[in-house]
Amino acid sequence: MDRSLLGSVMGGLLGLSSLGAIGVLGFVWGHAPEPPPGKPENDWRLLEPITYENLSVFPVVSGHSNDTGAFLTLDEGLANGEVQVRERGSDGMVRNRDGVVRPAFQNGASVNQLVLVNRSKRPLLLLAGELVSGGKQDRIIGKDRLVPAGAEPLPLDVFCVEHGRWSAGADFDKAKTIVHPSVREQAALERDQSKVWSAVRLGSTAKPEAYPRAAASAGSGISDASTAPPAPKLAASAIRDSISLEAPTEAYQKIYESRAVNRTAELYVEEIARRFAKETSGLKDGQVVGVVVAYGGEVAWSDIFASGELFQSYWRKLLRSYVVEALARPGYKEVASRGDAAEFLRRLSGRVTEETEPGVYRWRQINEGRLSQIELDALEPKLMTLHRLLIQRTS
Repeated sequence: MDRSLLGSVMGGLLGLSSLGAIGVLGFVWGHAPEPPPGKPENDWRLLEPITYENLSVFPVVSGHSNDTGAFLTLDEGLANGEVQVRERGSDGMVRNRDGVVRPAFQNGASVNQLVLVNRSKRPLLLLAGELVSGGKQDRIIGKDRLVPAGAEPLPLDVFCVEHGRWSAGADFDKAKTIVHPSVREQAALERDQSKVWSAVRLGSTAKPEAYPRAAASAGSGISDASTAPPAPKLAASAIRDSISLEAPTEAYQKIYESRAVNRTAELYVEEIARRFAKETSGLKDGQVVGVVVAYGGEVAWSDIFASGELFQSYWRKLLRSYVVEALARPGYKEVASRGDAAEFLRRLSGRVTEETEPGVYRWRQINEGRLSQIELDALEPKLMTLHRLLIQRTS
């Protein structure tokens, strides 16, 4: 169905403010409106990039910030006990807010599904790629979504990032980790467990043959597409060594916080964080709500949030994820152009897939060429886009 026709029908039936009355979780396909070339879809603007080695981070500034205090993050909820994650079928997954004890999901554990309870009075925000550690295996959240306050125990789609263990462990706990972009891409877009495992082992799923051309287009002076790319600091062989020495179960957390990886990663993180804070402190005409990320001359990723406060709550673990990806990619030190980075602020034009949970959230994906845009809208207490992700796909 044509998107404009669908919009007219839905608008006539419900109106945007009453979208939650649809009544069931559903999917809608259509086409996004064509944006003016290069024009941001919001009031966003880019600052100059903060660059270190082969990683460039462009701060995204907005003059408008939503009130996102009504939403709970996963780290916060797990830390204060208001959110619990268990294996499907585990003991103790009950809801007794109304005084009635109910057994939950007794049909056995599953690699790709957990059970989550949100006992908070606030909706819980989940981002694709957030890691929960424990249970029979460490897992990552499969896609962005909101979990309403006081909901029944929720079956939660996840991907395993610990290939070599399936045994009882501690309760799931916060890891303050979000996996790096290559792994997030496989979970959020490909939705393929084997590709998630492969991205964990390889480090980056970006194709090496693309790098010389990307660097040349960025004015690097490289004109021969056969030129060997600079070796990444975190090559696949180094990841294999970390697995062999420190992560025999191939647990993401242990691989990427091993001595060999962590020493270099923390240097990157601290230097970028220091420069970022210096360049963005004291802004008088807006606040930082996100970043556009480039590796060498290639703009590859963006994470943008509804408020500066929400961005800050994720910034540190997002930064570490970008650094891990940078370490796993060839070490071109070219800086992507601001014009190319600005392309990640416009709305894509292409096929749209939507999923709505009435009165809670709307999830939307738009594909255009190698680009994929994912947006998560909260429908209550007012309509707002909590998180917007744009990816230049590697596969």
